[in-house]
Amino acid sequence: MNKLDIAIFDLMLKGGLIPKDHPQWPKVWKFVNRAIKLSAGLNTAQSVDEIRKRLSELLNSKVDVSTRVFVPFHTNFGQHISLGKNVFINHGCTFLDLGGIRIEDDVLIGPKVSLITENHPVNPSDRKSLDLSAIHIKKNVWLGAGSTILPGVTVGENSIVAAGAVVTKDVPKNTIVAGVPAKEIKKISEN
Repeated sequence: MNKLDIAIFDLMLKGGLIPKDHPQWPKVWKFVNRAIKLSAGLNTAQSVDEIRKRLSELLNSKVDVSTRVFVPFHTNFGQHISLGKNVFINHGCTFLDLGGIRIEDDVLIGPKVSLITENHPVNPSDRKSLDLSAIHIKKNVWLGAGSTILPGVTVGENSIVAAGAVVTKDVPKNTIVAGVPAKEIKKISEN
């Protein structure tokens, strides 16, 4: 990447609105096309080790040997995903990561979980612009099957997101949330 390329990628990670007519969108689409191509190989991998190798290429960073990902796995960009150690990601997950996704160590992610860092403005004339906001999943979190984490959410350490929940705001540490939209249902006591 040259300096011009970096500008839009830094802007994405800072979050906020990226206008639909930003002059560097063609550079982003090149990386999206790269992700599409690499995802095809990833999703036909035949072992956990091969998945880890192909995912490392897609994310442009080494995935630790303690981390396991089951395919299919879907992302539209890949290079704004950070995976910690001893992470488990089950089948059928979708990570839309233009705004940045950070997953710390010892996280469990159930099947069909969606992490979405991208939104669109309400105004119809500007709807094709992107409004980006990072997601942060802290240590020892468990995201239940089919849950959805929306832009800008941080899920606190040791917390649990129940199956099917839609998380629209931050989850404090040691908390279980459930429902649509997700609400606190219980505190977790630390031993």
